[in-house]
Parts: sequence; structure tokens; C-alpha cells
Amino acid sequence: MPGLVLFGRRWAIGSDDFVLPGAFELFVRLVWWIGIFVLYTVHKGQFNCPGGGLLHSYLLGLIILLASIICALSALVYISMQGTISNPGPRKSLPKILYTRLLLYFPEFIWAIVGAVWVSDNSVQCEKTVINGVIGTVIASWIIIIFTVIGVVIVFDPLGGKKTFYLPDGVSRNLESSQSGQLLYNVKSSATRVWEKRIRLLCCCIVQDDDHRVAFTSIAELFRSYFSDTDLVPSDIAAGLILLHQEQDKMENCPKEPEEVLCHSPSSLMSDDLDVELENAAHYMLFAAAAYGWPYYVYTNPYTALCKLNGDCCRNRPTDSDITGSDRHNFHFGSILKITGLQYRDFIHISFHNKIYEIPFFVALDHKKEAIVVAVRGTLSFEDILTDLSADCEDLTLEEVLENGFVHKGITQAANYIYRKLINDGILNQAFTIAPEYKLVIVGHSLGGGTASILAIMLRNSFPTLKCYAFSPPGGLLSKSLADYTKHFIVSVIVGKDLVARLSMPNMEDLKRRIVRIVANCNRPKYQILLRGCWYEVFGGDPDDFPTELDGRSQDALTQPLLAEESLMVHRSPSYNALEEESHLNSPPQYPHLYLPGRIIHIVEESSSRRLCSSDIKYTARWSNETVFSSILISPKMITDHMPDVVLKALNSLSQEHGLCLSC
Repeated sequence: MPGLVLFGRRWAIGSDDFVLPGAFELFVRLVWWIGIFVLYTVHKGQFNCPGGGLLHSYLLGLIILLASIICALSALVYISMQGTISNPGPRKSLPKILYTRLLLYFPEFIWAIVGAVWVSDNSVQCEKTVINGVIGTVIASWIIIIFTVIGVVIVFDPLGGKKTFYLPDGVSRNLESSQSGQLLYNVKSSATRVWEKRIRLLCCCIVQDDDHRVAFTSIAELFRSYFSDTDLVPSDIAAGLILLHQEQDKMENCPKEPEEVLCHSPSSLMSDDLDVELENAAHYMLFAAAAYGWPYYVYTNPYTALCKLNGDCCRNRPTDSDITGSDRHNFHFGSILKITGLQYRDFIHISFHNKIYEIPFFVALDHKKEAIVVAVRGTLSFEDILTDLSADCEDLTLEEVLENGFVHKGITQAANYIYRKLINDGILNQAFTIAPEYKLVIVGHSLGGGTASILAIMLRNSFPTLKCYAFSPPGGLLSKSLADYTKHFIVSVIVGKDLVARLSMPNMEDLKRRIVRIVANCNRPKYQILLRGCWYEVFGGDPDDFPTELDGRSQDALTQPLLAEESLMVHRSPSYNALEEESHLNSPPQYPHLYLPGRIIHIVEESSSRRLCSSDIKYTARWSNETVFSSILISPKMITDHMPDVVLKALNSLSQEHGLCLSC
């Protein structure tokens, strides 16, 4: 931070990002130089073979070229190690060294061509050891050149040229002026187009219609507004996440106040209710997991799943295969049968149809709980990801809720799709005709949990006794009024430090501020943060006590919004000066706070004992509230805690523990 400016444009790499890759290349070049020098010294008087004269010149030139590259790399690594992330002053000479290093690629490229020509010459009859050495040199040269080109492509910022403009001295920097306003509009439009192209490229394998194009534009605008006001490069974000994780672990290791411990002690009535809901959640999580079909079944049974599903090795292939939607080889439905333990006749409707805002689901009869279960699948395709990322807000007005409710746009449209299928196509009428005394239960995991929650709100008036179990639903789902309304019929289950349950635009903005603040105020070089952070993540130990400039400041100063970013404006590259005022004067509209649905059961890992081939993890559960999930927690388990198999394992563990307690 800030992004490196070379050739008049900004790149997605910092001046302190050359330490680790530069050191690795330096090591390779040193070994390479020593090998070539030994080869040249040993065969110094043996270049009388056909083609030997060219070989002698090639090896001598290569030794000199490698020595020059080693010197340039040494200087590059040394300069890149200086300063801190937010203090690039000691690294101001790095662009000159980098220009020198880049210039050395031209003779290296020429030398690689010369070596390739010499090796391919059939008239060369020199010693085989020398020929093999030259072949290795040519291959190594081309590998390094190819990886360099790939690296340049990766760190290329399509907006680098737009971000390096300067406003003329005579032009007012007030955004109300026509010239500066037009410049800023051009930058924003270009950024949106770049993000839209990236999304289209990622989704090139799916058929794109009008819904996709609208979603692409909406998501591109979302990413543009989120990343436009900071000069972070990817390694800055990685360093910030490492620092936040260690700071978070230090705070968790601090002893809690007695009042804080007492406030989590549930009453006996709530504890009994919790046990009942945990038992129900463990049962219905099977349906939510089964909605994923064969990918989940294969993931949880990697050695026997394909054999069982195919039926060739373990059992005969099922004869019933009249499934709604596309299910090649009957794998999806076969997996659902095996996971839920239901019979074919228990299924009312199964849909594997999947488009943006249209996600798979099934309706089945659960005779054990006497329920009609609607299970909605979570994220499993690019279309589902686009639905997740369509994070604009929509109004959802209910007569029972006085205030206007806001909901996640993409998930609401998915819920509308399933609602129309259930009601207009008569699927629920058919189910209640078969089992009129059964209750309605809606379940789902992740995207499916969010969709199930909004679907439950839509169906609440028609089915007052319905219940919904949302497993790991997205955090930015419902406004406060709607979240309070759903506490009567929705139960959300969250495991550990699940990232998705804490995802919302306000939480993402808060994470960005925390990253910028802690990165800007850390007094250690980035390479030290990354190396020690990797060691901590892999091998554990005590969190590093990185000295920061935050120490000793008043609490009022620390709570100022974007304090570190504002202090960084002085150190920013001139490319961002024009954008600085935009973030304050013409910032995008703030997203309203959205919350998790219903009552929330928070399951945390209490202790774990690891053995050679297995690990025993003990979980504890308690009722929680939405404010606990108002901040994103950094942890290696922030992704795994969201996985359906982890949620199911935690619920089964708690349910079995409760059963043992009852038997005792």
C-alpha cells in the first residue's frame, strides 16, 4: 500500500511485495549461476568440438548475464524489505531497480533463443554433459520468462491508467465542477465495466439471458463501490487478515468479566427448549444436506459413494427414475434417498432445475416427525453464486409488521420462484391431500437457508403452524423488524465462526476499515507479517505481539471512521488524490443493516482431542442474538464451519449427548 506505479500506471502489487518472490528467484539464480560456472570451468579447454565456439561465447555471456541479474535481484529484495506497509518512503528507489531488472529480460530472452537454436542444431557434437547443461539452461530460462509474463498478467490492473490521472492545477477539485465530475464519472464507469467483464469471464460456461445481464451489472456495481475507496493490494489484505486473526485470538484468550459469563447462562426453560430444537435441527439437517444431491453424498462417502450410486458393485440399480428435472444416471435422487432414508413414494416433488434466482428443491413426507418437508438446496453452481451476490435490498411489506421490511434481493427472487411452484402448481395442495394432519416444515442450508426463511415468511399467513430451520443462512438477509417477526417460527443454526452467517454489506465495510486501520498502524514489514502469520496458522503457538501505532492512542481517536485510511491519504500515490474526495462527498448509498432470521442457536467448539486417525470434538450450544454476528471473525475455520457436513456432525454430537443425559 499504495499500489506500485510503473510505466505511468498503477499495478495490483506493492513495492514491498518483491521480498518473497525475489528471494526465491535469487536462490534459483544463485544455484543456476554456480552450476553454469562449474560447467564452464571444468570444460574450459574442451570447446574444440563443432559448434564449440558458439557454446563458449554462450556460457560466458550467460555467466555475466546471471551475475547482473543476481545483483539486480539482491538490490530489489533489500529495498523491498525496507519500511512498512503504510510507509513506502524507504522504498522510493525501488521503481528504478525494477526498471533495471526488467531491462535484463531482453538479453535473457535473446540468450534463451540462442541456446534453443544451438541445442536444436544437429551438427553440434560436443560432450553430452555440456549439451545437457545447455538444455537445462534453456528450459530454465523459458520457464522463468513464462512465469514472469503470467505474473505481469496477474498484477495488471485494468484501471491503473484511469487511477493515475492528475487534475490540472487551474481546475477546482470540487466535485461540483464539470471537469472533475466528468473525470470521476469516467473512472466509476470504467471500474464497473471492468468488474462486469471479469464476472462474465468467470461465468462464460453458463447460458446468459437478460436476468444474467442485470445481475452482472448489479454485482459489478457492488464490487466497484466496495473496492473504489482504498488503495489496497491483495497482499495487504492477506497481511491485514493475519493481523486481525492474531489480535482476535489475543482478545479471546483474555479472561472474561464475571458479568459477561453470567449473561450467557440460560434459564432452565430456555435450556429445555434448546434441547428440543437441537434434536429437531439434527433431524431436519439431513434433509437440507440431502438437497445437495450426489456432490454431498460423494464428498461425505468418497470411497463407496460412486459404487453404491451406480449399483454395479454393491447393489442393483433402482428401477424408479421418474424425477422432475434433469438428473442423469439417477445420481441426485439416489443420493437423496440414501441420505434421508426415505422411500420413493414419500417424495411429492423434486426439482433439479437451476438458473439464476431459480434453485433446486424437493418436497417430501417425513413420517417420523409427521411433517411435510420443503428442502431447498444451497450454493452449488455459478448461478447460485450470482443469486448470492445480488445483494441489493428489496421491500417486503407484511400486514403483521408495522415497519417496512428489507430483504436480500437475489434470495427473495429465489424464494418467489419456489413460492410460485408450491402454490400455483398445487404441490402443497397435493401434499396436504395425502397427509392433511401433517405440519409444514421448510429447511435449507446456506443459500437454501436464506431462501427457506423468506419462503416461510411468504407462506406464514396460509400455514400459521409452519416451522422453518435455516442452517448457516447468510447474515445480510432481513431487516430488524422482519428478523424480530420471524422469531416465532424460524430457528437459525450457526456453527462456530461461520463466515457466511456474518456476511452483510455493513459487516464487509467494517472488515475493510479494520484491515486498513491495523495494516496502516503496524510497524513491521509486510514480509515479516506474512511469514510469521503463516507459521502461526500452520503450527499454532502464541499470537505475535506486533507493535502498532495504535498503542497509546485515545479510544475516541480509534473509533473515528476510516481513521487509518484518512491518515494514509498523505502517503497515497497521486493517482488516488482525485478519488479521495469522492469517497467523502459522493460515496455510494449506505446499505441498511440486515440480520439473521428467527431465533439463533450458536454452536461452538468447546474442546477437541486429536488422535492419530481421528479427532473427538466436543460442542456446546446456546441461544444467541443477532448482535453477536455483527462482525466478521477471522479464523482458519471460518469456511469449514459453514460446510453442511460440519453442521450435521455438530448437531448429531449435541443430540447424542442429550440422549445419553436422558438415559442416565
